[in-house]
Amino acid sequence: MRALALLIPFIGSLILSASADAQAVRQTKVPWEDKFRQLDEIWPTTNTYRTASGAPGRDYWQQQADYVIKVALDEKDRELTGSVTITYTNNSPDTLRYLWLNMDQNRFASDSKYVAQRRSDGDAKESYGTLRGAYGHQDGDFGFRVKSVTNGDGQDLKHTVVDTLMRVDLPIPLPAGAQSSFTVKWSHKTIEGEIYFGRGGYEHFEDDGNDIFQIAQWYPRLAVYSDNEGWHQQSFMGSSEFTLQFGNFDVEITVPEDHIVASTGVLQNADDVLTDEQKARLKKAETAKTPVMVVNAQEALHNETNTTRRTKTWRFKAENVRDFAWASSRKFQWDAQGYKTRDDRMVMAMSYYPKEASPLWDLYSTASQIHSLDVFGDKVFPYPYPVISSVNGQVGGMEYPMLAFNGPRPEKDKKTGDITYSRATKNALIAVVIHEAGHNWFPMIVNSDERHWTWMDEGLNTYLQFLAEQLWEDEFPSRRGEPRDIVDFMKSQNQVPIMTDGESLKNVGSNAYGKPATALNILRETILGRDLFDFAFAEYARRWKFKHPSPTDFFRTMEDASGVDLDWFWHGWFYTTDHVDIAIEDVTHYQIDTKDPDVEMPWDRNQAAGEPLSLTRERNEDLKKMVDGKSRLKDLYSEEDKFTVTNADRNKYNSTVKKLKDWEKELLSNEDHFTMIDFKNIGGLVMPIILEVTYDNGESEIVRIPAEIWRHNPKEISKLLITEREVVNITLDPRWETADTETSNNVWPRRGSESRLELFKRERRKGRNLMKDMKTEFKSGDDESENSEGGRPE
Repeated sequence: MRALALLIPFIGSLILSASADAQAVRQTKVPWEDKFRQLDEIWPTTNTYRTASGAPGRDYWQQQADYVIKVALDEKDRELTGSVTITYTNNSPDTLRYLWLNMDQNRFASDSKYVAQRRSDGDAKESYGTLRGAYGHQDGDFGFRVKSVTNGDGQDLKHTVVDTLMRVDLPIPLPAGAQSSFTVKWSHKTIEGEIYFGRGGYEHFEDDGNDIFQIAQWYPRLAVYSDNEGWHQQSFMGSSEFTLQFGNFDVEITVPEDHIVASTGVLQNADDVLTDEQKARLKKAETAKTPVMVVNAQEALHNETNTTRRTKTWRFKAENVRDFAWASSRKFQWDAQGYKTRDDRMVMAMSYYPKEASPLWDLYSTASQIHSLDVFGDKVFPYPYPVISSVNGQVGGMEYPMLAFNGPRPEKDKKTGDITYSRATKNALIAVVIHEAGHNWFPMIVNSDERHWTWMDEGLNTYLQFLAEQLWEDEFPSRRGEPRDIVDFMKSQNQVPIMTDGESLKNVGSNAYGKPATALNILRETILGRDLFDFAFAEYARRWKFKHPSPTDFFRTMEDASGVDLDWFWHGWFYTTDHVDIAIEDVTHYQIDTKDPDVEMPWDRNQAAGEPLSLTRERNEDLKKMVDGKSRLKDLYSEEDKFTVTNADRNKYNSTVKKLKDWEKELLSNEDHFTMIDFKNIGGLVMPIILEVTYDNGESEIVRIPAEIWRHNPKEISKLLITEREVVNITLDPRWETADTETSNNVWPRRGSESRLELFKRERRKGRNLMKDMKTEFKSGDDESENSEGGRPE
């Protein structure tokens, strides 16, 4: 150990390089980077609509669109025909001359921007499915066929279709506070989901000739007009999802008589579409402890095998929702179970699935929804709607208000007919049901703009999904949320900042789901702590419930409600592609230099004795020296070494001590151990430093150093630990809680990592054996084959 000079402070280095997002501030003297610079320069200026605290302002407003829809499903032609009357309320301070509607089914039209912009990787490879879809888009007759757009008096309104949008021109401008109603009549084909990879469509079952229809983005829907963007007019390109207005829905759905319909909203005409026994089962389900079969397997099988040409109409109403979806099939079994929310309301959790989904779905779908209601209701706010449904079909996972489409099914052995499911399939179903049910909170209620900011719904929801999965059972294998699981992505090149428009994202699963979810988990567990984080997160949701938040509303609310400045965290995790790689560069032990010669000289002697004996001196040890046997050549210096303490040394020490104050004498005699640890930030992302420090008596403790230690130098810093015992081992990020991408530089003393050495046998590479491959015998070139025309043998 080196002696520590008393009262010499550690001085950090200069800040190193320029901030990429603060170019208005220039540093010309040294390279400069301020990882803790406030984000005010890039965040929008607040106003009376959105406050600096992240809350809606006193003048916040949002539009409303109410819908009355009648739609009929032509099962044979797989076509929808409908009419929608929309009542639009202009709550903005602006006068509107036209309205914009989303026409998302136009994405599948052969002349859509989505079809035209589809690109190839340029590697001369295409999957069968991709090429099949390309031909389908080219040859298919999809997209909205608008039959008429009329006002309340039946007069035609001028309308213009622009890719997946339609502008309706108003004959009289719509002033602030006024309403306008108009009706659109339309039809469109439903897509086959397996071919077109849509968020809805139909799935055909060859065995029994039936279909499951999952109907989404199926009617003209008002685009959002907001205070911070005006009309949200980004075309639907298939990846980024939707931002929509809240409103009330009254929907009549006409389907074949033997179909069961699952839908957003509450069924209004159970007497017309259900049997007395089915209605009784539904009532029983309200207080049941396990799911009750409303439509059982025998009834579903009867519907499958006894088709009819007759139809019936199901009517649903939904209040204060931003969208409406439904599903229909004669194959559906239907189970239900009631759930009492924390604010003492009853929610009916329901699942719809074909026989091919049993036994997996009847065990886990409704149970997973109820678990979501419980966990999300605790961490965000109680579920406000009266129903929540999960529907099995070809859509692997897609969310709508009160309704989600989910995919995993058991496997059927083609030889034996046995139906089984793997652990992975079971966990995948639980996870996707939790995830899609969770979307009711984000973005169906906390209504962020998915088209621009995918992470605001997917990332926040995936974070809560992780919490729910971990409360499902011990060691549930969550795909996203644990810091250790994002490491490979964080250090990869295939990424862009989280704060990237949804259509420009790379590696969407990791960038919009995994990384923000992990960031929030780290913020909760490591930086803020659960109490502060949970309070702030719930406050954000409460403030923006049934409203339209922006990213900065989230960031500002989290800081406002937690009382912690987090600009450095948002900057690093959301605005950059830096990763966490903090290394222990060096460790130095110190103890106080007491100045007492009777203490320091023996310490110096011990240090010298601990040095290795040089090779020369070792080999000369037994050789005769000049002074051997010649006492006259020996003097005081032959008997005393350079570490001998004299009275002069003691007198000098005593004289020095007399001049010190009592507190200085106390420090001088301090016997604590001082350990200087040098850290290097290799990855660029500043984070708290978490250390497990082990002492010479075998005991250890966790030392937590806040991220602010990097404020003056985000590249290299040193930290002095003062301890009663000598430090013998240090581990950085011992619980892997910061997503540090390189753990080999996180330990002192350094130690090698453990792995396995795999043995293998070398095999000689063989060329292609055409004779063997083509199952033919060798024939000499001189012999003529009876059938020789220079071609290959058949």
